[in-house]
Parts: sequence; structure tokens; C-alpha cells
Amino acid sequence: MEEKYETRRLTIPAAEAILGREFPVLDHGFIRLVDYMGGDDAIVQAARVSYGKGTKKISEDRGLIRYLMRHRHTTPFEMVELKFHAKLPIFVARQWIRHRTANVNEYSGRYSVLDKEFYIPGPEVIATQSKLNRQGREEVFSAEGAEEVRHILFADATRSYENYLSLLNEDPNNPRSPLDPSKQMLARELARMDLTLNYYTQWYWKIDLHNLFHFLGLRMDPHAQWEIMQYANIMGEMTKVVAPNAYHAFEDYALNAIRITGPELQALRQLLSGTNLSELESLSQTLPTKREGKEFLEKMKDLLGRES
Repeated sequence: MEEKYETRRLTIPAAEAILGREFPVLDHGFIRLVDYMGGDDAIVQAARVSYGKGTKKISEDRGLIRYLMRHRHTTPFEMVELKFHAKLPIFVARQWIRHRTANVNEYSGRYSVLDKEFYIPGPEVIATQSKLNRQGREEVFSAEGAEEVRHILFADATRSYENYLSLLNEDPNNPRSPLDPSKQMLARELARMDLTLNYYTQWYWKIDLHNLFHFLGLRMDPHAQWEIMQYANIMGEMTKVVAPNAYHAFEDYALNAIRITGPELQALRQLLSGTNLSELESLSQTLPTKREGKEFLEKMKDLLGRES
């Protein structure tokens, strides 16, 4: 019989429904939400403690969250945390670990024998090196060319695993004894060197919402590596379940927004110098909230060099 426990902490029914569920990624990988702390309410709670009476001017929680995101008040978002369990190719993990603002615990190849599971990309994502972007892809291979690549990757990964087991020389029924008594047993921490980077590893990855949004902003971008983007897209949907208002604000002000540089700003000023302000006032009314419409007008007046 399943035991039930009561809790006084904030729970989100939609998040509870997906907790622990494995979502497949690539050919053998997965991502699952293991745990979470807080949601939209935690962001609002933290902001109101921090800003005191000033936040009472914003009547709705959604409006407050959007205001915080829009004006880069990031600390309230750090009050929310999500913990994921991911199974991913080693080369994806090495790119992912560049995001150093998370807590990570990875499967140890020093302690355990790795499984014979490796990633072979589908023909639709096997592409040539980009001529403009040194870390990107360009044209998709022909069917014959893609099949040749897949064959080489499969053969090398298979052969490296056979050599890995040979170096280990472990009896699977008694890991402390050699499979071949005439040979020595190489330490696991050394034998793993022979495996290719498309072998799968696993880790637990815990991060606060502010830094998670930074990760998602980079890894959901169309310029991100395709493989890591598949994980990020699913993680984005999970994040939306935990903190929907915060996620929608992230979409509006980060994921689907662009950054304007100083020189670009000067160019826009020249382009819009003859714009009628009344047209902008009408346009401001199409924004999601009155506050956002007002802020839009203030920005445009500054852009045009007009008085508020």
C-alpha cells in the first residue's frame, strides 16, 4: 500500500503530475523533473519582502512578476529551484557543464562500469561544418553520406566498448575477480578513457530559476547545438509548469526578445526621426498591460529625443 504524507510547503498540482516522469530525448536519453521548490508565489513573496510597500503599486502577482523580469530584478527568481535527472551523451554533458551556476552530481565511471549505450544521430541532423560559424552546422548530408557517418560512429563506439571491457577484465558475476586470470584488471578510472564521447552519462542537476532561464535562453536558441536544444526544449516545458507566469515573462522579455547595441540605437534614431508620436501612443495600447504600454512610450520618446 502506498504511503501518503502531508506537507506544509507549496505544491503545484501540475508539477506534481510530471514529477519523476521520464521524457525521452535523443535515442537513449531522457530528462525528468525530480523535485522543485517554490513557484510563482515564491517569487512574489520574495519580492514583496525585498521591496516592501513599493510593490503594492502593482496589484496583480502576474504583473509584478512581469515587472521584475522586464527590469532585471533577478533575486526573487533565485527563490525557486528545480532539480532534474538527465541521461545524456558525454559530449552534450561537457557543453552543458559550462553553466557553472548549478549543483551537479554525475554518474561515476571511476566507481561503476558504464553501460553500452551510445548516441547515433539521425540522418536529418548530420550536416556539414558551417562556413561562417565555427561551432555550427550548415547543409544536411546526402542520404549516402549520412549513412556512412552513422556507420563509422556505430563501429567506433562498439569497438571502443569491447576494448573497454577487455581493459577492465572484470568477471560480471564477480567484479573483484578477472574474467581472464592470465591478464591484469585495469582500474575503471583508466579504462573509461577508451570510450567515445557519444556514450551516455547521467547526472542530477539542480539550479535556481534565474540561472535556469539563462541556460534556457542560450540552449533553446536556434543557434544552439541541436542535441542540447532537445533537452532544453523539454526542460522549458517543465519550467512552464512549475512557474507559468515567470516562464511567460521570460518568453516575452528574454527568449523572444532582441538586444539593441549602442550603434544600432543611433541608427534607429535616424530611421525614426520623423515618426509621429500619436502613432506610437496608439501602438502602446496593444501591449499586454498599461504599465508596459507606458514604459514603451517612455522608451520611444527617449529614442526620438522628445520630452516626456
